[in-house]
Amino acid sequence: MVSKLKHTLTTKRIALATWFLLMTMGLAFALVGAQAAMAQKASTSAGKSRYVTLDGARIHYQNYGKGREALVLIHGWSCNLDYWREQVPDFAKRNRVIALDLPGHGLSDKPELAYSMDLFARAVDAVMRDAKVERGVLVGHSMGTPIARQFYRKYPKKTLAIVIVDGGLRPFGDKKMRDGFVAAFRAPNYKEAGMQMFAGMAGPQLPAETQERINTSFLNTPQHVLVSAMEGMNDDSIYGPDKMNVPVLAILAKSPFWPADTERFLRGIAPNLDFDMWEGVGHFLMMERPKQFNEEVVVFLNKNSLLN
Repeated sequence: MVSKLKHTLTTKRIALATWFLLMTMGLAFALVGAQAAMAQKASTSAGKSRYVTLDGARIHYQNYGKGREALVLIHGWSCNLDYWREQVPDFAKRNRVIALDLPGHGLSDKPELAYSMDLFARAVDAVMRDAKVERGVLVGHSMGTPIARQFYRKYPKKTLAIVIVDGGLRPFGDKKMRDGFVAAFRAPNYKEAGMQMFAGMAGPQLPAETQERINTSFLNTPQHVLVSAMEGMNDDSIYGPDKMNVPVLAILAKSPFWPADTERFLRGIAPNLDFDMWEGVGHFLMMERPKQFNEEVVVFLNKNSLLN
């Protein structure tokens, strides 16, 4: 009787252990399947990452969609392509999108060299050639604006239009002030200077998480890149009076940094200009009001029959 009871208990234990093992395996397989699905979804939303080499250094970019024409997103000083995360989904529904990490930034190589606007323009061209994009609408935030203009100078037939995002087509302030900025980033405490600068550029609606992303990308950019790229922006030779004879949209944040004649000045450079100055936003306006920004860019594209 005791032997029979022990046999029964052993059988139940085996059955219970088998059930537990099967359940565990089932949950494991389900988890793996869910993780794979999430990874595929993340990969789709992130686009296809690629690298192209320019002057021996790799440039990282992401591609969304197909076509010989694309919206090309160019970030600013110490930034990276992730700054456009709120733009890509909306834009990619309409047309092909290319977002790149400029040389020295993001996942691109960071050699010690001169980070001029000309180098950055050549990097944009290298990415477009690798992606087989023949013509693009260049969207340039901050430093991305003089880069887009330099690209237009070098490759006018490849430029369909330009979107200026709180960036300038003339130097900010006099040479003494600009040299002071460069000197601050040559100093040992350049990180503190940068954090203070970006805190002052943040708008009232900029989420704390976004501000943290801005700070992190700045801290991850090597000092030699920060200094050289700022020197490149301060090069007076890139700010000539030559025209941009393509459609141009300028979206600026209202600020004391913009002279009173900013719109008139821009119209002198870009005869076919749509001009908008937003109140109550900071320098990273496309991150602060992404929906409004995306809608305004799409209206501009539709108005000029671009990337249809």
